[in-house]
Amino acid sequence: MNKRIVLIGAGSSNFGLGTIGDIFKSKVLTGSTIVLHDINSETLTNSENIAKKYKNKLNLNFNIESTTSRKEALKNADFCIISIEVSPRFDLWDQDWKTPLQYGFRQVFGENGGPGGLFHSLRVTPHIVEICDDINSICPNAFVFNFTNPMQRVCQTITTKYPKMKFVGLCHEIASMERQLPEIMDTPFENIEYRAGGLNHISILVEAKFKDSGKDAYPLIREKAPDYFKNYVNDHEIYSDKPGAERGVFFELFNRYNYLPITTDSHLGEYIQWAYSIADHEAILDFYNKYRKNCLSFYESEKSYSNYFDLSKKQKERIVPIIEGIVNDLNYEEAAVNLPNKDYIDQLPNDIVVEVPGIISKDFVKGIKLEKYPSDFASLLMNQASVMRLTAEAILEKSKTKALKALLADPVVDNAIAAEKLLNNMIEMQEQHLGYLN
Repeated sequence: MNKRIVLIGAGSSNFGLGTIGDIFKSKVLTGSTIVLHDINSETLTNSENIAKKYKNKLNLNFNIESTTSRKEALKNADFCIISIEVSPRFDLWDQDWKTPLQYGFRQVFGENGGPGGLFHSLRVTPHIVEICDDINSICPNAFVFNFTNPMQRVCQTITTKYPKMKFVGLCHEIASMERQLPEIMDTPFENIEYRAGGLNHISILVEAKFKDSGKDAYPLIREKAPDYFKNYVNDHEIYSDKPGAERGVFFELFNRYNYLPITTDSHLGEYIQWAYSIADHEAILDFYNKYRKNCLSFYESEKSYSNYFDLSKKQKERIVPIIEGIVNDLNYEEAAVNLPNKDYIDQLPNDIVVEVPGIISKDFVKGIKLEKYPSDFASLLMNQASVMRLTAEAILEKSKTKALKALLADPVVDNAIAAEKLLNNMIEMQEQHLGYLN
């Protein structure tokens, strides 16, 4: 195999080394060239040195290249994987999160939804547009995968500008089902058939059944889930929390809509106007502080990343099996992909990016229709449709007016005068990143 796999944002903590480690575990991709690209030469060099160290230590047949030139990196690319952020990431995130609160907008977390999600989108997405401009010019047939948040709005913007690009968004939240469903259903994961979907970070388990018997598992899930999640400790990464953490919004949605949410309060709550009153803010802040500390100290100790290169460990993300599925035309079902809706969820507009299962083949990714998607939950998701459209238009048109309209369409925003003042203040605070709006 001699594929050219380009990692854009390869110097970022977790993503770069985690993805390299996953590729190293692939026998299908052996012989491929891994191209590391980042605009930060220091972190890029760190990633390159570590990658080459473990490649040699493990005696693996991969080629490692590294460059700060995006155009050079993209030459003859077969696969492009994007995971970037604007620096200083956490300082800017703090502004996204805290400043809207000062204007009276009761938002949760401030990363992907609500006013904070808008400012994050306005800041990071133009860079991804530029990346995709280069991909469209240099390697238009490449398969492009995005891991950058805010997933919904990033994917909405790119697929609006480049509807024919082989572009798909991927998120690891769906992996929670692989950990949780076997415990709830008391059966190996291999015996579980399930489908989930909605919008990224506000998605639900739509159906689940036992493969051996074909029996519907949802009655059992509904019975056992309350006690299970009240005692559930999220310790699958380094961010171990207290039992039942981040389940305020989670349980409200579960109890009201009778479907199991895929993720927790820090994500779910960003899109819902009433979420602030019941979210587990203490646990959200605890996660954020642990996550921030880990990212900022990532390269200080080999313990942070050594497991990525343990060939006996499972792959960190789903990207490598997807690439293998494309290369070998496997036509297998992937649990969650972010694509423009094409009647995959009937109750949502077809121009809106949705998160649904997908079929992976040499022709890339095709979504799977979720039959009988609950219309009441879809109504909750509909609140985001205009926000996503307007955010994409604001970015592509560089329009401050559209950005304000995206704010005013957001269910979290309840004061028009305060919204305009907030937008003006954020543009001034982040002028280097948001000054393009006119």
